Formats: sequence, C-alpha cells, structure tokens
Amino acid sequence: MSDWLMSVPAFIVSIGLLVAIHEYGHFWVARRLGVKVLRYSIGFGHRVWGFTGRRSGIEYWLSAIPLGGYVKMLDEREGEVADADKPYAFNRQHPWRRIAIVAAGPGVNFVFAILAYWLVFMIGVAGIKPIIGNAPDGTLAASAGLRSGDEVVAVDDRAIGDWQDLRLTLLERGLDGDPVTLDVRAQSGTTRQVELDLTGVSADPEKLFDRLGLAPYQPPATPLIAQVVGDSAAQAADLRAGDEVRAVDGEATNSPQALVERIKARPGEKVVLAITRDGREIDVPVTLGEAQNDAGAAEGRLGAQIGVDAQAWQAMQTTRQLGPLAAVPAAVSKTWEVSALTLRLMTRMITGDVSWRNVSGPIQIANYAGQTASIGVEAFVGFLALVSVSLAVLNLLPIPVLDGGHLLYYSIEWIRGRPLSEAVQVAGQQLGMVALLMLMTLAFYNDILRLLG
Repeated sequence: MSDWLMSVPAFIVSIGLLVAIHEYGHFWVARRLGVKVLRYSIGFGHRVWGFTGRRSGIEYWLSAIPLGGYVKMLDEREGEVADADKPYAFNRQHPWRRIAIVAAGPGVNFVFAILAYWLVFMIGVAGIKPIIGNAPDGTLAASAGLRSGDEVVAVDDRAIGDWQDLRLTLLERGLDGDPVTLDVRAQSGTTRQVELDLTGVSADPEKLFDRLGLAPYQPPATPLIAQVVGDSAAQAADLRAGDEVRAVDGEATNSPQALVERIKARPGEKVVLAITRDGREIDVPVTLGEAQNDAGAAEGRLGAQIGVDAQAWQAMQTTRQLGPLAAVPAAVSKTWEVSALTLRLMTRMITGDVSWRNVSGPIQIANYAGQTASIGVEAFVGFLALVSVSLAVLNLLPIPVLDGGHLLYYSIEWIRGRPLSEAVQVAGQQLGMVALLMLMTLAFYNDILRLLG
C-alpha cells in the first residue's frame, strides 16, 4: 500500500508534466503562426478546474481523465467560423504550417528529454560497475571465456561506464544480430578482447541476457532478508528483516545469487535456513512456495526481498558526473540513442522478433514513477526523460489519430496539392482508433499480468 502512496502521485505528476509540455509545443507554435487557439487542456473529459484568458479568450483547463491532453484550435470542420476569423482557422493554413504545429508536440518532448538528461549528468548518474558474475554453462558468455569478476570496459570500442550502459549497448547490438567485441579487464588488472557472436540470438530484452548469460557480479557477502512479503513462506516461518542467511540445508550461501539459486531449485520443499539474528545463530525450517517461470518450470519461492550489507556493494558503485558543457553532447547523444532503440524495438514487435509483453501501460509506468521518485531526484528526472522520448516516438508513428498520422496526411496534401478525400481520412481515423485501443488493451493486460506475478 505504501508503494502506491508514492506511485500514484508520482505518476500524476509525471504524466501531467509531460503532457503539458507536449501540448504546449502545439500551443506555442500555433499561436506564433497566427492560428487561433480556443482551448489548452491537460486531460480529457469534463473540466475539473480552469480559467479563461482575459485578453486572448483562450480556455485553460485541467480535465477529469489525466491520460493525455489537447489543444483545440479554430477549425471550420468542427463548427461555424465567422468570416473575419477564417484566416486564423487551422484548416485554412498552408500544409507546412499545419506540419510545424503538429510536429512541435513531439519536438518539445525531445527537447525536454535533452534538458532532463543534461540535468542528470550534471547531478551525477549513480550506477553499478559493469562487472559480470559467473556465466552459466551453455551461455554465450561462458563459451566466450568470460569469467566472474571480469569488467567490460568497451563494446566495439565504445566505452562502457556502468551496468545500464552495458545493457543498452548489448540490446542495441542484439537488434543488429552481429558479432561484438568486448574489451574486458580481469580482476588481476590484465585486459583482453572477447567476441560474442549475437548472430541468430533473440533481440527480445526478456530473452537476450538469459541467452548471453550476463548478470551483475555478486561480491562475496552474506545475504540478508531485506523485507518479508505478506502471506509468504518467509512470513509463515517467522523470518524477519535483518536476518542473515548463512546456509540452506547446510550449503553455505556467500551471495544473494547463491541463496536465490538454492531456493529456486527446491519448489514446495521443506528446507532449513541457518540464520544469524541479533548475534545469535539459529536454524529456521521453511516450507517453500512455488511458482512457474517463463519456461513453465516450477521454481521455489521464499517470499522475501534479498539484500546484503551496504558496505559489500560500495566497491561496485560508480558515479558519472559531467560539467555543464560536457553534459550537453552527452545529453543529446543519450536522447538519440534511447529514441533509436525505442523505435527499433517497436519495429521488431511488429515483425514478431520482440515480444509484445514488453509493452507497458499506466500501471507499470506508475510503478516505475514511484520507484524512481523514492530513489532520488536524478533517478526520477531520468525516468521523465525516458518517458518523454517514448511519448515523442509513439506520437510520431504514422497512425491516424496520432501526430504522426496527421503529419502523413498533411505531407501527402502538400505533395499532391490537395487533401485526401474525406472518406479516406475518416476510414484512416477509424483504423487508427482501433489500433490505439488494441495497444491500450494490450498494455493494461501486460500490467495486470505483471501485478499477478
């Protein structure tokens, strides 16, 4: 419940801010190009609060449904327009003016993302060093000779700063399906090059890293119970936050990963955990729960968040911080990379190479909003930048009812010298609405599946 107390306000602030920025792009360019604006609304549906500009006569609204917004402009297709006002109607404008007005919304989202990433780089981006853990047998990492404790310093001569950098870079290369060369530094300090052949490897983010066998290095440290989940095996056994788990049925656990692996291997079984609590060593019998993984196999479940003493992870942490000037090209580059990756993933979803399970809806976005807001300013601002890019890319898709669909119509009109027939435009709008509703339904479906685990 406490998570949602953070998630819901963070979601409303996030979506409200990004929609306001997007719609302000349309609003600002429309007014600069002489188009009469009637209303600027954040949200859809009935007005909750608002006012009317005394000089401009523009209505400024906050509406009931906070999942979007709109700018209503004078348009003869939507009602009668006085003769004196017709030169200021949107439909009377040259196609290039309409294109500029429509493109301004996504454009401002890209600008916001650049500014947000610039601020994040200025504050400092905290992350985990790209040191890899033990690669399971049969994975590409194991076949390539990567060893636990190896640090990836570059991928195809591109410097890698932290684990997120490594994930995004390999995900991007995975979409290409070509071999990649890793520059690796061993724990001894020696460096070498390792080749990972990504030919034929699934580009799906859910499957790529399992196939590669790459996971963050777990420094030797006794795992501890960070939080007990309600109505779980851990709660039934009276495990408590702060308990240090030293062994499972006599097998030592010197890392969170080792504990998780031992638990997963014993679905529904009764095990004995050797724990240390308040300086005392005690044995706790636990009857594990079980659940199915993505492959349909049963896995053991303890029902607790596993952590370690914070000191054990200090050596794994890294921070990337840039000055005001150096942060500018880094922010532009980051926005470009995220935009290109988002578009490529969307394209691969259409072709079936990437699962539609990666589509997230408002519930998942709210969850991420709450998590990042609880971590700190830089994480929340980085989240806003990512969602802003996603909003811009989604809106530029050539689907009627989205900005990209309008851009397509106006571009065709500019080239042909006349607009498409009204019947064609109406049919396109109907198809676009169906596609959008299907996408929203899928997003909600995926969110509900995630909530159900």
